[in-house]
Amino acid sequence: MTGVRMDKWLWAARFFKSRSLAARACELGRIASNGQPAKPAREVRVGDVLQVKNESGDFQLEVLLLSEQRGPAAVAQTLYCETEASKEARRKLAEERKAMPYFEAFHKGKPSKRDRRRMERLRSRA
Repeated sequence: MTGVRMDKWLWAARFFKSRSLAARACELGRIASNGQPAKPAREVRVGDVLQVKNESGDFQLEVLLLSEQRGPAAVAQTLYCETEASKEARRKLAEERKAMPYFEAFHKGKPSKRDRRRMERLRSRA
């Protein structure tokens, strides 16, 4: 096997939960192969450098093996090697996210009678 469709490989490597999501990411320009925007039908070959942007983060990786079948996560991780710069950037982003304060909503659901009266008083002053 010399090449595999981009959407199939991304699905097999577990970057996306379905091939249609992988194809949609390619169409939206979230996937680049060797610096060029990649279409879903573009062939992935061993040694290609891919840039993948998904909800998990931005990955820069090198293709080590090809596969058209989705297997266990342990097998999927052998298909590629993430660059050190990519790992470091994702680690820094995760640390920044942890450092940001987390605010919860004070009240969930419908306001109580007391809350409604407070809101009415605030509105009438303005």
